[in-house]
Amino acid sequence: MLLYALVALAVLLALYVLLVQTLFKGSKCKGKLMAMAGKTVIITGGNTGIGKATALHLAGLGARVVLACRNQEKAREAARHIQQVTGSTDVVYMQLDLGSLRSVRSFAESFLQTGKNLDLLINNAGLVAHGRTEDGFGIELGVNHLGHFLLTNLLLERLQEGGGGRVVTLSSIAYRWGHIDFEVGDLLQCCDRDIALLERKDLGTGRFSWQFFHAYCNSKLCNVLFTLHLAKRLQGSKVTCYSVHPGVVRTELSRYVGLWQKVFIEPIARLLFLDPETGAQTTLHCALQEGIEPYSGRHFSCCAVEDVTTRGRDHAVAQRLWEVSEQLCGLPPSA
Repeated sequence: MLLYALVALAVLLALYVLLVQTLFKGSKCKGKLMAMAGKTVIITGGNTGIGKATALHLAGLGARVVLACRNQEKAREAARHIQQVTGSTDVVYMQLDLGSLRSVRSFAESFLQTGKNLDLLINNAGLVAHGRTEDGFGIELGVNHLGHFLLTNLLLERLQEGGGGRVVTLSSIAYRWGHIDFEVGDLLQCCDRDIALLERKDLGTGRFSWQFFHAYCNSKLCNVLFTLHLAKRLQGSKVTCYSVHPGVVRTELSRYVGLWQKVFIEPIARLLFLDPETGAQTTLHCALQEGIEPYSGRHFSCCAVEDVTTRGRDHAVAQRLWEVSEQLCGLPPSA
């Protein structure tokens, strides 16, 4: 019996080491980094988790940091904390609800009216949940993809004015299990019926765990494809873009899931998941590392460029997703 127990313990220890060195592997942003003093950064969801850790680091480097958040109380508290830790007086909160296209437009208009330059946009916010956005989209599609898609498009001209801006969009390893299928006569035309089909059949929501996890995976694939096509559109400019897998991080990402899921996830998270500071390292790498401009449109993990699956580099689907996203967000078709 003792022998069996020792063998089981050895297997569990080996499994733990394997997971820590692979799926739950951390990294450190290092190398030659860009100076950030006087530069302006917008971080969505910058009041908690990876976003806050990213904001702390960038504020410490002298950047002007805008926390674009939905929860005013949490955001103001985060701004005060970042100011206290870094000594920066240039950390501000601006209201943004990515689940409302109206709020996204209001945020962009308010920021543009300040006249401030924009050097770095970090599309950090995300969630795992079920439900609908203010505009009726599946909440994961709406918040994780469409809100950031619209925000980026509305701020792109200001980014280009600076002559070297970057867009960093947080995706996830979960993109590997995502799927986007634009079927003829089903999703190719974006009328009301097809929007409903888009939400229900492929990218939307659901009441059960497997349904909204699948929707989350789809939204993360959208992040990868959005970055892929954005880079194509940015060719000839000095703005670059990157998608990021931050690692499996202990954050508030799953704060809206059910109690039984939290009971299952929490012990594993405490044992294996990365802390937010470690999880922010690949975001910081893509935000700060000099010389990665040739990798615009690529996906990064553990502070290094990573080849994506076939679905993550499908240019035809990426272009069609862009076109559909424009229509869903009420943007005029771009050339």
